[in-house]
Order: sequence, then C-alpha cells, then structure tokens
Amino acid sequence: MSMVLGAERRGEIRPGDTLIEATSGNTGIALAMAAAIRGYRMVLVMPEHLSIERRQTMAAFGARFVLTAEKGGMELARDTADRMQAAGEGVILDQFANPDNPLAHYVGTGPEIWRDTQGKVTHFVATMGTTGTLMGCSRYLKEMNPAIQVVGVQPAAGSQVPGIRKWPEAYMPKVFERARVDRIIEVTQDESEEMARRLAREEGIFAGISSGGGLAAALKVGAEAENAVIVHIVCDRGDRYLSTGVFPA
Repeated sequence: MSMVLGAERRGEIRPGDTLIEATSGNTGIALAMAAAIRGYRMVLVMPEHLSIERRQTMAAFGARFVLTAEKGGMELARDTADRMQAAGEGVILDQFANPDNPLAHYVGTGPEIWRDTQGKVTHFVATMGTTGTLMGCSRYLKEMNPAIQVVGVQPAAGSQVPGIRKWPEAYMPKVFERARVDRIIEVTQDESEEMARRLAREEGIFAGISSGGGLAAALKVGAEAENAVIVHIVCDRGDRYLSTGVFPA
C-alpha cells in the first residue's frame, strides 16, 4: 500500500490507471489488494511455474496476469514488465527500486521490532527478495544501536526457494545497499522446506518456504551467538504452497 499511496502523493498515478508489477508472489498479492482498495487495474507479470494458490489469491483481488517462461525466472518477468510500460500499457511502481518499499519498514517494521524487544534485539535476520525489509529495518535498527547485526539470507547455488533470490549484478534491486548488511547466509531448498514443515509441526506456525529458509539461517546465527535476541521475519503463509507438495498429507 505504501508504494501506491506514495505514487498518488507524487501525482504519478491516479485511480483508474493500470499498474504493472513483476512479482513472485507476496508483493503481487499486496499490490492486487491495494489496487482493489484504491481503484486501479492491476497486471502482474510472473513466471509460469509459481504456485497456483498465489495466482488464485491475486485473481480474487481482480488482478490479471502475464505469465513468462519458467527458465527466464524473475529476470524475464522484470524485463517483460519494462517492455509493457515502454509500450504504454501501464505504470510500474517497481518494488525493486521504489524507496517507498524500504521506507515502509523503516517507519513500521523496524520501530515495532525495537519496541517489542524493548531495545534488546542483537541480530536481525531477513530473506533477500526485493531487500526492502532488510534495508528499512537495518537503517532503523542501526540508528538505534549500531552494534545490532543484520543478516541477509540467500538461496545456495542450485536451490530454488520462492521469494528468496541471489540476483545477477544487472538485476540487483536498486534499493539494496550492501553496507547495511553485516553478513549473508545461504540456505538450501531442502533445509528451507524442512524448516517450514517443522515450523508448522513444532510451533503451530504455518509459514511459507522462504520463512523456513530465513529461520534456518537464524538458527545458524543462534548456534554461534551467546545471550542473543534474534529477530527473524516470517514473511509468507504456508497455504500458498499446498499444491507444491512441500506439506504432504
């Protein structure tokens, strides 16, 4: 919603316009909801292999889709969205470059973490997609205490973890600032999926695969740290992955 409201304030969009966004899921769902609330048409560009539950959720909010080839990944989806905007088919809010993305976490998520841990947080762990959560929270938390360690989470080579990316340099999100991250931990697809299952089975938290990967990284941090207060972001729901077989009956 923050990207939509920000673009409205700047006069870049107005109700009735068509918005275009390349997405792998969560931001697309949020934008589809925001577009429905504010009166925009929403076109989401996404790789064809992503779970049907995410598409169904976006469609429920009235979004329509442009599906790109699986082998092209999110890079092809982003290129396709750029071509559509150049052809006058709509306006891209661009979650990968829009400063309103990390700003939402600087003014919202970061202060919430600081408040709820009573300023005792020592480590912050977040998966890297657009990197907006990581950037916004890092900026706020390090302003409050520069000693807080900020950890980004990426997929290991050969692993596909929905929502987590290791971007080629040409596609690195423009909102990303490497200096705001103290450490990057890689997680495999297998350990991300297993941790998602454990979260549901042992903690009653039905989270998505990227959340499992982030927790796997947070546990690695916890195994090394003493007297730590580690905050990890659970950024997705498990019911969006039921068709993938990650949660077998």
